[in-house]
Amino acid sequence: VDVRTPMEYNQGHIPNALLIDISNPGFTMEIEQLDKAKTYLLYCRSGNRSYYAGREMLKRGFDKVYNLVDGILGWYEPLVK
Repeated sequence: VDVRTPMEYNQGHIPNALLIDISNPGFTMEIEQLDKAKTYLLYCRSGNRSYYAGREMLKRGFDKVYNLVDGILGWYEPLVK
């Protein structure tokens, strides 16, 4: 799950990433639509926003939530543009 803005996402994102912008007022409503039984890998630019997004998901009953600590800056594979 890419929690950056749509503009950041369109500049390049990890393949098959789902965009759910943490700065969007509807963020919590969007994550509530996800299957809580699945595993989620979260990222942003540097790992800060995705950390807070993960905490929010854990508070809402998700069990398998992981943060890409260095964010997309730590991703060395090709990005989708």
